Amino acid sequence: MHHDLINYILSVLKPFHHYFPHMDTGKSAVIIGAGIGGITTAIFLAKEGYKVSVYEKNSGPGGRCGQIVRDGHRFDLGATIYLMPEIYREVFQSLGITPEESFESVPLETLYRVYYEDGTQIAFTTNKDKLREQLESIEKGSFEKSQIMQQEGYKLFQLAINKLIGRNFYTLFDFVTLKNALLLLKLKTYIRHVTYIRKFFRNENLRTTFTFQNIYVGQDPFRAPALFSMIPAAELTEGSLFPIGGMFSITRKLLSVAEGLGVRFIYNEPVIQIKIEDRRASGIILQNGSTIRASVVVANADLPYVYRELLPDKAVSGRIDRMRYTCSAIVLHWGLDKRYPELGHHSVFLSKDYRANLKRIFREQSLSDSPSFYIHAPVRSDPSAAPDGYDTMSVIIPSGHLREDQEQNWNDLKNKARAFILERLKKQGLTDLEEHIRFEICYLPQTWKSIYNLSRGATFGSLGHNIFQMGYFRPHNKHRRYRNLYFTGGSTHPGNGIPLVLFSARLTSERIIKDNQHE
Repeated sequence: MHHDLINYILSVLKPFHHYFPHMDTGKSAVIIGAGIGGITTAIFLAKEGYKVSVYEKNSGPGGRCGQIVRDGHRFDLGATIYLMPEIYREVFQSLGITPEESFESVPLETLYRVYYEDGTQIAFTTNKDKLREQLESIEKGSFEKSQIMQQEGYKLFQLAINKLIGRNFYTLFDFVTLKNALLLLKLKTYIRHVTYIRKFFRNENLRTTFTFQNIYVGQDPFRAPALFSMIPAAELTEGSLFPIGGMFSITRKLLSVAEGLGVRFIYNEPVIQIKIEDRRASGIILQNGSTIRASVVVANADLPYVYRELLPDKAVSGRIDRMRYTCSAIVLHWGLDKRYPELGHHSVFLSKDYRANLKRIFREQSLSDSPSFYIHAPVRSDPSAAPDGYDTMSVIIPSGHLREDQEQNWNDLKNKARAFILERLKKQGLTDLEEHIRFEICYLPQTWKSIYNLSRGATFGSLGHNIFQMGYFRPHNKHRRYRNLYFTGGSTHPGNGIPLVLFSARLTSERIIKDNQHE
């Protein structure tokens, strides 16, 4: 009878819950952070009947899938390309979203053009005839070998999705099995990507063309496992798309679906603590002192930051701090009053001494005097990214991340890199580009840390990927001790990059629903 009385009281008060945001009624979830992981998790939970509120420290949604618009120029803040479209399709369909009906996308036949300092250019394209002509002109027999590599890499991709990336590991014994040991061998986690690629190509430029993609997830191609040959293989097999309106159009669609399901988004509200009571997370404490209670708490904020700043788990935080982190990036967003057709949608410029360049980034946590970089020029596919006759460019320069034990003059490194890039672009015919920069918006490693609470300013999702930071060994999406505290995003299972973050949201939601189905 007591239980019936409580349910009756809650049912009477439920219509007034909007006026009492600190009150927890039944199936409620509070999510820290309105990134892709947080918004997608909110949709999954709302569809299961949860009353969901999302608290975001910044003024708008998206996190690193956000957007800046200034004087008619539009800049994506993180990912600039819609890779692995089948993962998007799979997760979106489970949300009731049909990508083709939700946003207009342009297929990119040439994913990017790679420029080498020796004058070599390679258009990385899904057009097999064009790819064959280029590869064979550099190394005889290389095209057929590239096709074998693509087939093998795509099999790794499918195997990883089905057996490693796309599933939860609830216990150590789910992961450490004879079958999974054999799986890790099949996934080529025991061999480095650069070693593996040598069996396909002799030419150093070709080897680099098919391995530099490790930078997408912020890791060193010379230390990454051969599993990541799945990235260029998936690019060439599935192709890539560019959504009209930029990558933020994906954020916008997910936000619309979430709000349609009643999810509340509260911006400019930093969370300073996850409230712990009796081995449970009872809610969150905001910077303004308010306590928001909920039956489930999900952290979409950077996981190392959450453990270090929002939880009392100092021992666990210390272990996470000792893990391997991704690199950072210096980003220059340029609004230009002239168009430069010399560059395509994506242009990758790789430095002459590529390996030494990577050593400066990953070993010394700094930046080479002649860095590699890539340029995103979306006007080629979407004229609305700039005013008529103008151009919009984002220059992304992978760099070391922040270190407390090392003095790093990032402004000086930025200025040197900027000067080098302008000189490098002059060789491509962009001789007057600097004169036509209307404005520049610069992101340094400390900018990523300040705006997004990214530990060490590690732009690509904080924690890197190696065999001991994958699967069950990656920080879990459920807290070991606090049974109703969960994590979603790039630094938990399965990993970083928007496709994997979408998987993260689905897997975390599955776990929440499974854990609470009898409550």
